[in-house]
Amino acid sequence: MNYKLHQLDTFLNITPTEAKKSRSTGRQPKGDVVEEANQSVFAVFLRDAGVTLKQGGTSNEIAVDQIVFQKRIQQQLQKSPRYPGIIQEFISGLESHIEDPERFRNCLLPCVPQLSDGDASSFHESLLRMLLAIEMLQTYIINTLLEKLPEFMLDGTGDGGLSIPRIIINQLKWLDRVVDSKELAVKLMELVSVAPVEVQRDIITSLPEILEDSQHNDIARQLNSLLQENTQLTVPILDALSSLNLSSSLLTEVREAVMSTLTAVQLEDLPVVVKFILHSVSASDAYEVVCNLRKKLELEQCVLPPVLQASQNRMKTAGSSQDSVTLTLDGIKSAVRFQKTISEAWLKVGINKKIKKNSYLLALFILHSTNANQSRRGAERVLKLKVRTGLIQEALLQRTFRDYSQVMRGYFPSILALAQSLLRSTDPCVVPFGGHMYRHSFTAFDSYCQQEVVGSLVTHVCSGVNGEVDVALELLCGLVTEKPSEMSLYAVFVKGILDYMDNLAPQQIRRLFHLLSRLAFGQQQQGAHIQDDMHIVIRKQLSSTVPKYKRIGIIGAVMIVGSMGSQNGSLPQETFRQVIALLELVKSSSESTPDAAALYYDELANLILTSTLDPQVQEHIGKSVLDDFQDDFVVDLGPEITGSFPFPARVMYNLDEEESQGGIAINLLPLLAQEMLNKAEQRVSPLCLSPFFRLLRLCEEKQHQGNLEEIDALLGCPLILTDMDIVEKVESLSKVEREYLCTLLFHTINWFREVINAFCSQKETEMKMKVMTRLQNVTYLQTLLEKSLAGSPGYVPPVANFDGESTDGAVIGSITAVNKTKKGKKRKAPGKSSSESSSQLDETTDAVETQQSEKEKEKEVRQGVNLGAYRQFFRELDMEVLSVLQCGLLSRTQLDSELHTEVREEVLLGPAELVFLLEDMLRKLEFSLTASPAKRAPFLKVQKKTFYRSVGFSHLQQRSSKDIASCCVQLLPALCSHLENCHNYFQTLLSENNGVVDGPATDVHEHQLMSSAYQLLVQVLNTTFSWSGFSQPGQRSLLKKALGVLAGRLKEGGAELTLEQLIKHSFEYLVNFRSTMPSLSTALCLSQLLATVSEKGGNSAAYREQTASLAKGFLSQSWVTASGEKERGNKFNEALHALLSIYLELVDDVLKAVEEIAGEGIPELLNASKDESSASWPTLSRQTILVFYKVLMAKLEKAVKKIPAGKISDNTEAQSEKLLTWNLAVRDFHILVNLVKVHLSYGRLFLESFLKLGMPLLDYSFKRHKMDVQSLLKTFQLSTRQLHHMCGHSKIHQDTSLTNHVPALKKSLELFVYRVKAMLILNNCQEAFWIGNLKNRNLKGEEILSQRSQASDEEEEEEERSMQPQGQSEDEESKEITGRKEDMDQDDITDDSE
Repeated sequence: MNYKLHQLDTFLNITPTEAKKSRSTGRQPKGDVVEEANQSVFAVFLRDAGVTLKQGGTSNEIAVDQIVFQKRIQQQLQKSPRYPGIIQEFISGLESHIEDPERFRNCLLPCVPQLSDGDASSFHESLLRMLLAIEMLQTYIINTLLEKLPEFMLDGTGDGGLSIPRIIINQLKWLDRVVDSKELAVKLMELVSVAPVEVQRDIITSLPEILEDSQHNDIARQLNSLLQENTQLTVPILDALSSLNLSSSLLTEVREAVMSTLTAVQLEDLPVVVKFILHSVSASDAYEVVCNLRKKLELEQCVLPPVLQASQNRMKTAGSSQDSVTLTLDGIKSAVRFQKTISEAWLKVGINKKIKKNSYLLALFILHSTNANQSRRGAERVLKLKVRTGLIQEALLQRTFRDYSQVMRGYFPSILALAQSLLRSTDPCVVPFGGHMYRHSFTAFDSYCQQEVVGSLVTHVCSGVNGEVDVALELLCGLVTEKPSEMSLYAVFVKGILDYMDNLAPQQIRRLFHLLSRLAFGQQQQGAHIQDDMHIVIRKQLSSTVPKYKRIGIIGAVMIVGSMGSQNGSLPQETFRQVIALLELVKSSSESTPDAAALYYDELANLILTSTLDPQVQEHIGKSVLDDFQDDFVVDLGPEITGSFPFPARVMYNLDEEESQGGIAINLLPLLAQEMLNKAEQRVSPLCLSPFFRLLRLCEEKQHQGNLEEIDALLGCPLILTDMDIVEKVESLSKVEREYLCTLLFHTINWFREVINAFCSQKETEMKMKVMTRLQNVTYLQTLLEKSLAGSPGYVPPVANFDGESTDGAVIGSITAVNKTKKGKKRKAPGKSSSESSSQLDETTDAVETQQSEKEKEKEVRQGVNLGAYRQFFRELDMEVLSVLQCGLLSRTQLDSELHTEVREEVLLGPAELVFLLEDMLRKLEFSLTASPAKRAPFLKVQKKTFYRSVGFSHLQQRSSKDIASCCVQLLPALCSHLENCHNYFQTLLSENNGVVDGPATDVHEHQLMSSAYQLLVQVLNTTFSWSGFSQPGQRSLLKKALGVLAGRLKEGGAELTLEQLIKHSFEYLVNFRSTMPSLSTALCLSQLLATVSEKGGNSAAYREQTASLAKGFLSQSWVTASGEKERGNKFNEALHALLSIYLELVDDVLKAVEEIAGEGIPELLNASKDESSASWPTLSRQTILVFYKVLMAKLEKAVKKIPAGKISDNTEAQSEKLLTWNLAVRDFHILVNLVKVHLSYGRLFLESFLKLGMPLLDYSFKRHKMDVQSLLKTFQLSTRQLHHMCGHSKIHQDTSLTNHVPALKKSLELFVYRVKAMLILNNCQEAFWIGNLKNRNLKGEEILSQRSQASDEEEEEEERSMQPQGQSEDEESKEITGRKEDMDQDDITDDSE
């Protein structure tokens, strides 16, 4: 620098001191400027070339085109006699000229054309930029500029917003050629090391435009190092790196370095970092990069907690952080949209890992928001998978909505679409998550989104799909509770559902009116604008003569009463008046129709049970109900009952004998008789008896805090009925009398059921005894009802559940269906020309028919019908009734060994009552805890199906499945006690009868009851433990509690045990019951229960082995009824099918198990006499052979699919092992195919699996294992030929059930032939293969003569090996094959079954 300064000073003839002074003061040296320019080579050359230098604020002028200017300067320099020294003089003149800041600024700014040329519009570069394009000057000028740059580093932005350092850097951009790019790169990086941050940023971001491609890799390494040292430069460095042309290895290195700094990067820089990482990804690296990005992207730390956000006076920080997150996600969205590999990587990443970070959930929303269908479907599929497996939970969703509401708002369309999809899913595990998305969207977003959420939920309600309707209504109710003021804005949307009430079930209508009445008549009454509409709708429905609409009106009116009458604080007098008026309106509208009145009582009872009404309203209802009930149904007992009745009246079932004189009774028989005589004038119907009593009981409970002293006389009071001996003479009665008797029995049973509902929770022993007696009355009356119904075909009982459609048609249909099933189906007889296997089928058919006729005889003996078809005509028992199960078990054995009075001091259940309660409990659990498949059938079918399934469960539907499960867990100790009592009963029975079930001391009726109770207990336990809710994290403690009860029966201290230990002890406890299983059905239930319990833990392998062993033991056991006959029939076959399936699913080696049955059991059966069974498998008989065959074939086909396909890389040992497995499978298949010759579907499936998985193995194993392959194919060929004969058999007999499978099977047989040929060609043995004609034969092997003329059209191709002369050494393998396998006549095939 000093040298150059000295040169310049000498050239200008001024002293160094003056030069320094001029630089430091920023002023020009004394003397005329024009004179200096005249003396300067620089100025002279510029003037001659066409540029006029100006001073002050005036830009330099150019008179010629810039290309001409550059050419002239270059020529002047080259032609100068002082060349090349003149270049230095020129540069010195330039340096001297730009000493003045103003002149330097002029040189950096664009030149302006001289106006005299008339071309003022053309653009020209700056003077320095034009000089930089001259290669001989470029290096000197670059050095000069870079030396000048430090002088302005700290000046900041000057007048006019110009930054001199930035303008200097801009001069170096986009040069046509850089003479010394490497040197320039070094100098620029040196400047970066000493420059302030702003200048550093300018230099770094300009590097891609300054340097040539050859320098990109070197500069990238330096920038990478700088990035590790200085995070302030992250954004400019990444900008520069994005624009550099880098090698893939270096790009990967840089990306990894950037990834390592991700956790330390500043929030505002995060979008740039993420964008660089994703946009620099190759297809092969995409998955790994996205994995690392997901691990290190901590968006949770980017947003302040809500408490801190709220405490800040200004939300600028929180807002900017959300903006940064939004930009980051936009970067991800851009990458996902334009790079398919990144989209796929995001879908794959963490597929089996629990998601704890918001970033992944946001990424799924991003994937769904892109326009690509694949991404949308993929995001939806992954979200469902992760929700189903519990990898994404509601807490994460809540946190994401809370912390990123502004960000999530941008993805609202995707959130709404995903929520809709989840809510419509048939998988019950993902539906709640869709509901959470709706709820959080409504809570977190603005009014537009809230409107869309409500609109979408209303659409779900109107869809008619049952599951959707329930969840959507539940969500709307929840939103009204959480956000009443916001929801009131959209009350009109919700009111629109009233137009679609025809599509809703009663429970859904109830919920809808609850929702609307809360909106219209809630405490704040924000939705008061729809009150008038609600009243209009209710009055219109109540005045309707159509029962369906009247029901809707009653339900809606009672819901409105609940909302209006449950105000906190004192109820305004006007509101109280409106409530009473509405109640009177409903009462007057319904009293003329017994069904409507009964529904009104039931709805009001439910309201009182579930709501807290104002004391005035409660008192008014209670008083009127008590008075009306006494007037309508209760009479005082007199010495005699007057009146004309179809049967003699008699007071029955009085539990208060000492109060018989002057007591009360339920006036049932006279009311029923009066109803039959004059239906039109009847004011009080016996139909209302049970519903009215339920309402009375609940009013009393509510008013007296559960004390029923006021009405306890109704528990023991008698009913005016008739002598029940008349049931024995039911055949001699007229049709009207029979139906009258049946109706009387139905009303009596329903009265007792409601009485049990009312008093089952009372604690006094006397009350418990009376409840138990009423239970006995119910079970006894049900046996009488069965006999009465058997003699009254076509009878339709009185309705007992009033909130559904009329069920007359349904019942007649169901009763008809039951009767049809009793008669049995006629099996199509097999063809006459069948082999021994066909005769086995005949035997099976005969056996089934015999067994059905035996069942019919048994039914005739019982003279009854199955009351299951009439379940909807009985009043629903409350869950509280099941508490009666906590009483001990009373059996006849106890009565014999102890005094009757002593036993009766303790309240004990009889076997019949136990069975009654367990049947009801099992129905309740199957309804509440078993997820029903949500199939999208046509709407009406869904509604009818749903109604018939849910009828009789109205009260149960109002409780959550968690409540039901909790009740079951509380009852588990009692259930275990009953289970142990049943076990002890059968153990005692076996010991008394010396191990024989059907001993002389066996009471057949009690044995049947105890056997039913045993099976029901195991089924109840299995249904309880099968509840899907146990898999949810919040229910883990309830599961442990349930398992603790079972484990505690063996070992004390269950509370301290881990889940694994609890499962182990529970399993051991349940296995102990295996020795006393009374029937195969119970044994099946126990096996299912063990499988269910073992699945709750992690290590289930040991449990699988034990359960398989247990199932095998049950299959190897002979099952005999109490009467001494072998178990048989459809139910037995169904249980056997399920048990055999469980055994083959759980056993370690399926093929070995199949061979054991097929190789040992079946030959034993074939050699046994007609009525005998297999010795090693007693359940395998001629009646059950088809059951075994179907299960064995299905499991065999499933097992071979799991055999790994052969690979060319397999070693000899692996090939031998797989060949051995296939040999075993083919041998089993051959035995089964020859056993039952009329099932083609299993044969085709097995053949397809062999072609897909077995033939590749033979391809690669042929040379090493010739004998094994030959043996396998020979055995398999026998089976395929048998399949071919079956095809011919089906054509002869024109059996459509078989011929439907023929085309696909023949195609597979043909494929098999050519596949074997391909294998031989692959192994150079094609000469060992030739094709012949296979004649059509029947199952006996006889040629089908009628098709001889068409043999050419229907011939089938089959593979054969023939003796061929082999002359070449490479075909030695084929010699060995043909040498060992002689040429067989295709017609000479023996039947192995004979």
